[in-house]
Amino acid sequence: MTEIYVTLGPACASAETLEAMLREGMTGVRLNLSHVTLPEAAPMVEALHEAGRRCGLKPKLLIDMQGPELRIGALSAPIGLRDGETVSLNFVPAAIRETIAAGQEILLDDGKLQLRATDDEHAAVLRGGLLASRKSIALPGLELRLPPLTESDRSNLALARSYGVTGVMQPFVRCREDLEALRQALDESRGEAIRIFAKIENREGVARLDELMDAADEIVIARGDLGNSGPLWELPALQKRIAAACRRVGKPFMVVTQMLASMEHSPVPTRAEVSDIFNAVLDGAASVMVTGETAVGAYPIETIRYLTRTAQEAESYGNNIM
Repeated sequence: MTEIYVTLGPACASAETLEAMLREGMTGVRLNLSHVTLPEAAPMVEALHEAGRRCGLKPKLLIDMQGPELRIGALSAPIGLRDGETVSLNFVPAAIRETIAAGQEILLDDGKLQLRATDDEHAAVLRGGLLASRKSIALPGLELRLPPLTESDRSNLALARSYGVTGVMQPFVRCREDLEALRQALDESRGEAIRIFAKIENREGVARLDELMDAADEIVIARGDLGNSGPLWELPALQKRIAAACRRVGKPFMVVTQMLASMEHSPVPTRAEVSDIFNAVLDGAASVMVTGETAVGAYPIETIRYLTRTAQEAESYGNNIM
């Protein structure tokens, strides 16, 4: 049976909402620790455990590390970036700015905004929009050797077992050593039973996928930043290649990002979205996950209803054609 994961956030933070989502088929949640620590998220985690007790279930809890992901810092207010203007890159951390040369493409907020550097301090806005605090940065074609775990990550990992964490998602996995560092940190915190989910979000991770297989418990096809690693039209082929590689060795994999994105604002999904879920499950996905749809969306319970029912339909179809 396909695991159904959601992302915890304000829209689903109450035990009542989480209970309803469990009854609709949710099997686990993701907590994004790029913006919050485990102690800060304690009320949401307790609401999850309370919802599970009401249903007689034990929902899984994944924590998503900061890892070597690039993000802008805290802003006093969102910044409006207009097409065609030249802007200062002072919202980019200095250590990252030092690596940027003229001509470097800069993608912000999962690629929603696009800039091109004119020097290491300024960039032209190619695709503008509103930039908020702590949004992601991607620098296609540029590899930065950052440590796999931040100090905040290590603090959260030390507490993981006491909060009932069942799995850890490691972002931007580049090599086997990234996962070995995570495993060591978990073992040192008595988290031997906690599973490792390796997020494939760049071409380096794709190229070295074979060496990651036995160091990870599950592979995550994280289509947000993976889609920023090259032309977007190449993303479906990358997803298929990763899924096929996992099937060959019997490694479970998860598909995530924009599976029901329209449901942040709509009570029903698009036809393309349900087809995407159906095909991911038919390709063998062990789990599927939504993010903003349940974290901040207007219809978290309805989102799980469509996600679960579509996954079940794909399973039924797959069983009948085998």
